[in-house]
Amino acid sequence: MAKKYFGTDGIRGRVNKGSINGEMFFKFGLAAGTYFKNLKKTKQTAVIAKDTRLSGYTLEPALVSGLASAGIHVYTLGPLPTNGLAMLTKKMRANLGIMITASHNPYYDNGLKLFGPDGLKLSDNIEKKIERLIDSKIIKNLSNPHSLGRVKRLENANEKYIKILKNNFPKNFRLKGIKIGIDCANGAGYKSGIKLLNSLGAKVYEIGTSPNGLNINKNCGSTFPKKIKYLVKKFKVDLGISLDGDADRIILCDEKGNIIDGDQIIAMLATRWKKKKILKGGVVGTLMSNYGLQDYFKKQKIKFIRSGVGDRFVKEKMQKNKFNLGGEQSGHIILGKFATTGDGLLVALEVLFSMRKGKKASELLNIFNPTPQILENVTVKDKTVINSSKCKKAIKIASKLIKKDGRMLVRKSGTEPKIRIMGESNNKILLKKCINIVKRSIK
Repeated sequence: MAKKYFGTDGIRGRVNKGSINGEMFFKFGLAAGTYFKNLKKTKQTAVIAKDTRLSGYTLEPALVSGLASAGIHVYTLGPLPTNGLAMLTKKMRANLGIMITASHNPYYDNGLKLFGPDGLKLSDNIEKKIERLIDSKIIKNLSNPHSLGRVKRLENANEKYIKILKNNFPKNFRLKGIKIGIDCANGAGYKSGIKLLNSLGAKVYEIGTSPNGLNINKNCGSTFPKKIKYLVKKFKVDLGISLDGDADRIILCDEKGNIIDGDQIIAMLATRWKKKKILKGGVVGTLMSNYGLQDYFKKQKIKFIRSGVGDRFVKEKMQKNKFNLGGEQSGHIILGKFATTGDGLLVALEVLFSMRKGKKASELLNIFNPTPQILENVTVKDKTVINSSKCKKAIKIASKLIKKDGRMLVRKSGTEPKIRIMGESNNKILLKKCINIVKRSIK
């Protein structure tokens, strides 16, 4: 049975439309709180963090009210990266952690990402159980007055998160003498990103650190790498770091101004980890991972498998195959040795740790020759257009044309009203032709 509220990565949508409003967030909190409260041998606590969207001020109180009404004690953490929330959920031994965010989406969207006591995103099975509770009568799940939860603000969440990150590296690891540019997308990492790099002694040049509730991801961050490229060139820094709205994605820029996507970062990390004998099993990519990455791993005798698109599916395949590295071209990278979900700052530290002996970013992060790839995002009113006979026919024609020279992938976005068209081929003329065949059928 398909899920009603949860998508590929939690719940997400336009604020004050559909499920993203105060009334529904109260119901989400009440339902999630009721589910976890009924589990035995668990503390009755939840931790909540958020990004910097203006709507967080309306949605967070409703969510807190729902949880407290279920009898769950709540700690609110304020703006904090998603993996910071996951880490603190586990460290504080809470029942669940909830991140209020719409990740890389514009300010007018918002949503939820839910984590269990192990710091992992909830399974489909648990999400379906919570959905049934959302649609049940509210009065059934309300606690007695003496059993209501209490709410407390935790002021030092960013400091706790930074401490956990730094503990993953040797105590003598320093960034003194290294110049770093960082774009925090006016999002959840705007505090911890700067504090972390400064605490390690780096010279930091920052942008995207002045959130006003409406400028998150706006012409900045990992989906707009022109900003970090500009910063790198202006200040001649050693490495540029670009995060998304909830800081679980990272795109890099080397000292020459070249943009480095998630595939190149994963290739570098896998090569290094294999050499250091800390790579377990192999690497999980997605259907979007570049064919050049797959070919490179084959030559390096590193096992590579693909999952569905979304870091949650990457993590599931990592667990199933007992791999400790996986990620997406978009910059969601999971370092299973240290974390349970994507973390842009953690990945940045791992890259910087690799550079500590004077290596240039351009040398480290240019691992394989990518197959030319085009990604088109077509905004639609109804994503079911992908199932129309016209669209199916176009996909079939394009796939047949490119079959011997590359591949096509057409899918619905799990988080936005868009159809994503991806094609790969060394034959660039054919590639553009095939992309346009599908694009015209959707439009």
